Amino acid sequence: MKKNIPEVRGGVASFAGIAVWLLLLALAASMPWWAERASLRLLAEFFYMLALAQMWNLLAGYGGMLSVGQQAYIGLGGYALVLLGLHAGINPFLVVPLAGLVAGLAALPIGFVVFRLRGAYFAVATWVVAEVCRLLLANTSALGGGSGLSVMQAVRFIPSWWREAFTLWTAVGLGGGATLFVYLLLRSRHGLALTAVRDNEQAAESLGITIRRIKWFVYVASAVGCGMTGALIFITKLRVSPEAAFSVDWSVAMFFIVVIGGIGTVEGPIIGALIYFLLREMLSDFGTWYLIIMGSVAVGFMLWSPKGVWGMVVRKFGLHCFPVQRQLRMNMGQTAVNPAPGIAIRVQQDVT
Repeated sequence: MKKNIPEVRGGVASFAGIAVWLLLLALAASMPWWAERASLRLLAEFFYMLALAQMWNLLAGYGGMLSVGQQAYIGLGGYALVLLGLHAGINPFLVVPLAGLVAGLAALPIGFVVFRLRGAYFAVATWVVAEVCRLLLANTSALGGGSGLSVMQAVRFIPSWWREAFTLWTAVGLGGGATLFVYLLLRSRHGLALTAVRDNEQAAESLGITIRRIKWFVYVASAVGCGMTGALIFITKLRVSPEAAFSVDWSVAMFFIVVIGGIGTVEGPIIGALIYFLLREMLSDFGTWYLIIMGSVAVGFMLWSPKGVWGMVVRKFGLHCFPVQRQLRMNMGQTAVNPAPGIAIRVQQDVT
């Protein structure tokens, strides 16, 4: 007899959504041949912010680990660029995956410490880790100390057109790759285990899920993504300093994008990143009011629409462009056993 296993089921909207997303990625990758430089830089920024948002959403939205210290791995990725690109002479774009490896290795012992804490204590611990990293690097004179240093020497040998093109292609790869990684992970049995741990750790453990292992995997994966993105960010900025690399503003931007778009959804960070950049462009002339308005918008969504823009779309239209929800389908007429011994019921319709 075939077992009733929860399955991920898509529809026309999911196929159309994935097709449109792949088409947009291909269109973005072609832009170096026909778009102006300012547009290339803005689009690269959009995609690397999307990558950061997807990593934070995986950690907090699906893993239930509310971190306010992911800037630690962005900063480590930036300083990996300094060590490997500037001092070791490795091509800066080849440093990007190596920076992810550096951040992942750093996340292993850090995770051992922060996983001893829960809730608000975990969030504070992640921020403290980021501040410790900032202070350590600010006091390392070989890496520029508190004022930082330029990485222009690492990219000077690359022609300007190729540097802009490789920056955009790497950003598209990170943003699109982060989205694909989260989507495929959540469709796997590991994704099912992750959401079970988020919803109820005791119940998940009773089903045989190793909670610490799944959390560690997600935490390290998020660190790897942030580390790679951090290296790319400072390729575009051409200067790395502790204040910029380990700024809490990175975590604030991730939080804003995910909350506005819809936490715990693959589509949410995409929508949130679009809204974030639209608001930033519209409010850039308002000075400090820009931050106040952005903060007010975030608070408003948390109060009146906690599931974000995509949550409202799902509630109204039932659309899932990247479906990860599982449904238990039982054949009509199949016998299902009641927990009470000796009593059985006959299922007459699908149970979802």
